[in-house]
Amino acid sequence: MSVKYHQPIDNVEDDIASPCVRNCCLNEADICLGCFRHIDEIMAWRKLDVTGKKSVLNQCQQRQQQLGK
Repeated sequence: MSVKYHQPIDNVEDDIASPCVRNCCLNEADICLGCFRHIDEIMAWRKLDVTGKKSVLNQCQQRQQQLGK
């Protein structure tokens, strides 16, 4: 499954949609195997600004590549 990152919410450029794919399952490092966010990133998502969300999504892409998904 490939997650699409950096998608604006309803074409609004001042926010980023959550990468959640409703396939929540944490591995032993507390990384979701659906969206590749750490549990702390999932919990903080709503409080992050656009820059923070983009940073999290970049990390998610790196995790996804490392895990070969």
